[in-house]
Amino acid sequence: MDGVLVREEHLVPGADEFLAELRAEQIPFLVLTNNSIRTPRDLQARLRQNGLDIPEQSIWTSALATASFLNEQRPGGTAYVVGESGLTTALHEIGYVLTDVDPDYVVLGETRTYSFEAITTAIRLVERGARFIATNPDATGPSRDGVLPATGSVAALITRATGRDPYYIGKPNPLMMRSALRRIDAHSRSSVMIGDRMDTDVISGMEAGMRTILVTTGISTRHSIEHYPYRPTMVLDSVADLVGRVRTPFAEPTANQS
Repeated sequence: MDGVLVREEHLVPGADEFLAELRAEQIPFLVLTNNSIRTPRDLQARLRQNGLDIPEQSIWTSALATASFLNEQRPGGTAYVVGESGLTTALHEIGYVLTDVDPDYVVLGETRTYSFEAITTAIRLVERGARFIATNPDATGPSRDGVLPATGSVAALITRATGRDPYYIGKPNPLMMRSALRRIDAHSRSSVMIGDRMDTDVISGMEAGMRTILVTTGISTRHSIEHYPYRPTMVLDSVADLVGRVRTPFAEPTANQS
């Protein structure tokens, strides 16, 4: 989502045309984000403010992927959650009970209000045997004033205190891509991952067996690609470059598309 369709709360030019063409061609798609703070409904409203009309069911977050994983692993379980409504809502919807009394899991997600008390409780519960899950490994997140500590940084604190590493669900874990594919009943061989980061999007798409397109409207650049031992299938300046070719993204553009 961020860096591909929107950037710093502004629409990436051409993103609306790209999505309109996907709909016109009846190509199923999901918009993915590692951020677990907001519910799909919240994100739908945010995207609408930026000029993109995307239905809730077309938004897949690390919180939803985490809930899907836990529902498969231990249906009807219990969890102590450090996170916000995006995560707590996703867990409630699969029938999980949120508690700080002997939970099956400690689930860590993003929040703008990490508290010493909540982190201390999480540490003690992990020490007592709760399984440690984190929505994503992102160490920092953006804000208008600079970077903020994100899930990965707080997970490292809990790991240092307990000696136990979490299982991360979100990108770059290809599990998130596979759960997204199942969501739209798609197969990796006929699907494409479009992202702006080599270290999360491209590697998770590649490891899920998908072809990948890196766009340079976000984090990674054509220069920074060379630092990685793997490469995307294609590099484009923007999703706008796919307008007119969503059915055949890897074909050479015709003269009027170049």
